[in-house]
Formats: sequence, C-alpha cells, structure tokens
Amino acid sequence: MEKETTIFGIRAIIEAIHSGENIDKVFLQKGLRGDLFSELENLVRSEGLNTSYVPVEKLNRLTKKNHQGAVAQIAPIAFHDLENLVMEVVESGKTPLFLILDQLSDVRNFGAIIRTAECTGVSGIIIQKKGGAPVNGDTVKTSAGAIFKIPICKVDHVKDAVFYMQASGIKVIAATEKAEDQVYDISFTEPCAIIMGSEGKGINPSVLKVVDQKAKLPILGEIASLNVSVACGAFLYEAVRQRL
Repeated sequence: MEKETTIFGIRAIIEAIHSGENIDKVFLQKGLRGDLFSELENLVRSEGLNTSYVPVEKLNRLTKKNHQGAVAQIAPIAFHDLENLVMEVVESGKTPLFLILDQLSDVRNFGAIIRTAECTGVSGIIIQKKGGAPVNGDTVKTSAGAIFKIPICKVDHVKDAVFYMQASGIKVIAATEKAEDQVYDISFTEPCAIIMGSEGKGINPSVLKVVDQKAKLPILGEIASLNVSVACGAFLYEAVRQRL
C-alpha cells in the first residue's frame, strides 16, 4: 500500500527529521529568513537531504495548509543499503544487473524506468540523494506499483556507487551518445550495472571518466536522442536478450 505523507511547517519538519522519518525531499521558500528557518536549513544540510528552494506558489500547490515556508515529503518506501544489497544479490547466485540513475529530474521518466527495471529483472536501482526526481505518489503511479517490488538505494554521489560496483566485481556501463561502441557490441552476460543520465545533461562527465565501458543506441532519424526511459528500456532488454 502506498504511504506518501506531506508534512508542513518548520517545527514539524525539524521534529520529523529528528525522529528518523524517511524524508525524501524538502521544499523551502526562497528568500525566507528567521532563526527557526535557519535551524531547519542547517539540519537538512547536515543530514544531506534532497532540498529545493522554491517560490511560495510552489509550496501553496503542495499543501493548502499554513506551511510557514517549508514542506517535506516522506517517501512511500524504505530505501536499501547499497553494500548490503550488492552482497545479497551476489550471494543469491543470480548474475547481478543493477541500474544507476544519474539525477533524473522527471518523475514520470523515473516511474517508467522503475516499471521497466522490474519487468527485466533488475537487481536494484541506485539514485543520488540530491538533485534527482522525488520518490513520491507520482512515482508510485507511473511505476504501476513496481516501486514496491524492486530495491532502491540512495548514495551521496553516483561515483560512490560506481566505485563500489567495480570493487565488487561488477562491470559499469554508461549509456551515452558519446560512446564509440553500440549497445549491441557490449556483453551484458557478466555482472554489470548500467548508468542512465539525466534528461538534459546526460551522465556527469566526472562519472563517465570512471566507468568500465560506454555504449550508445543507433539513431537512424534526424532527432539526436531518445527519451531516457525509452533508451533505458532498450538497454535493459538487450541485457535480457543476451541472458536468455
């Protein structure tokens, strides 16, 4: 069952963080000042929470209540620990297939990717704590409930996940148009993790420098790129084809 909760008010959010609630994202009003507001800012910063500074109109759309310039969303799922998940998958005897998402911003793309990942037997999805689409009710809806069936991990930086995968014997493949090899030239039969980039910027250049392989999809038309969820589906089903 979906468990999405929006909490509002500076003191309420401070208490929620202190009580260990699984805060997915905090929205703070641009330009707001005050001692209590500063206390909340310092707390979300120290906890490394995903935070956006937005106009008051955005907060008014999130809740009709007196939000005092602060609204937070509690994720409808519990996030998994990356190291524990990788260990569990490796020990299960199944060939790992992980998906790393580098700061996707569109919640519908995120949900669609989760749905495809579940259908293709992905072992787990790794996202960055800051800068990406929130895990909220829209994510649940777009994923058609798949979000409850696949483990999702949060890391401080995508490169943390890349390095840990490599140290665990898992090859990391970046999906990027900057590649020379096509997706069909890459072997997905061994343990691997696929990185998909954000809608506008793709994969961070610093991440591209540390991956094991890069691959692209052939583009035969005049439009230079595919929607990220469509591209992700093409990569995952090539992995499935090779593994069947």
